[in-house]
Amino acid sequence: MVFKKLLGALGVGGPTVDTVLSTPVVQPGGLIQGQVNLVGGTQDAEITGITLTLVARVEIEHEEGESTGLSPFARFAVSAPFRLAVGEQRSVPFSVTAPHETPITGFAGWQLPGMAVGVRTEVEISGARDKGDADPLGVAPLPVQQRVLDAFTALGFRLRSADLEAGHIRGSAQRLPFYQEIEFAAAPQYAHLCHAVELTFVASESGTEVVLEFDKRAGDVIHQHRLEHTAAEQDLTSVVDGWLQQVASGYGHGGHGHGGHGGHGGHGGFGAAAAGAAAGLVGGLVLGEVADEVFEDFFEG
Repeated sequence: MVFKKLLGALGVGGPTVDTVLSTPVVQPGGLIQGQVNLVGGTQDAEITGITLTLVARVEIEHEEGESTGLSPFARFAVSAPFRLAVGEQRSVPFSVTAPHETPITGFAGWQLPGMAVGVRTEVEISGARDKGDADPLGVAPLPVQQRVLDAFTALGFRLRSADLEAGHIRGSAQRLPFYQEIEFAAAPQYAHLCHAVELTFVASESGTEVVLEFDKRAGDVIHQHRLEHTAAEQDLTSVVDGWLQQVASGYGHGGHGHGGHGGHGGHGGFGAAAAGAAAGLVGGLVLGEVADEVFEDFFEG
């Protein structure tokens, strides 16, 4: 009996957990639905709760340089306590809402390089090692975001990279501890304006802020714009072209920054405000090579 209790504490012979997403691809602000399937082990288990956590791979700058880690950004309790009998099969359905700022992982059939978001399931077991599962989650852009991305593509900009940066964009309504950067190489007709543009969305229930950082020889230039969700009803190519012409005329919102999106400096990034946010985020990240291994295991299969 003592040996069985010891094995149970180590997770041997405990319940198995398998989370199945019925919505493997969602939009920001949309419903993530599915079920957590459990099968009882060799002894009864007191399940004290089931929690779903949304996580994403985030880059963070610190004194030692730059590291990559997993950042949790939303947690949901999806079950009250219950007893799982030996060999019992039970399914716990769930329906939770993704934050509006959930970073997108692809658009128009393209997978954004370097982007990964997932759902981590934690089954809390009284007196034993917790069980868990992890599943990748695809995130498609909101219609208005898709219109902006389509506009850059139509104007000849070429997708280069994407990542998540720890920190806060000053002057924005950002709530998550990180922001997404989608980088486009400038189209030939705009090469005199900039080398590249980094695009950040800060979405909410009413619309989305569009933050553009233009990589120019004289230093990065920041422009901020806002679009309501109803803007998705029209082609935004001329609107985006107008934003680019503002850069040419030297008019616009925001200011100047230096050093990449650390240069969201005029409005955030890793300036004074973002440095504090990034430092606070370190505790929530698994940094370095270990994080990469965890992340690969996390999305394996």
